[in-house]
Amino acid sequence: MSQQALIRGEVNFRAGDGMLMPVPNGPVDIEITDDSVTIGWIEGANPGSAAITRDEFERYVREGKIRVEGESGQG
Repeated sequence: MSQQALIRGEVNFRAGDGMLMPVPNGPVDIEITDDSVTIGWIEGANPGSAAITRDEFERYVREGKIRVEGESGQG
């Protein structure tokens, strides 16, 4: 099941075996599985998606760079 989140900060993914690429700031859809998270976004007219490890996702959430809708923030 898809969830909504907001990217606020530097969140990167690796395109294949290539270099790190940024996920644009703004609203995204996320699909969470046991070992990975798929992030989907629309930048202008161009949709994009990336998969990151669950560990990376949890680190970005702890750092406040990914804010999952419905979850409380740091206070």
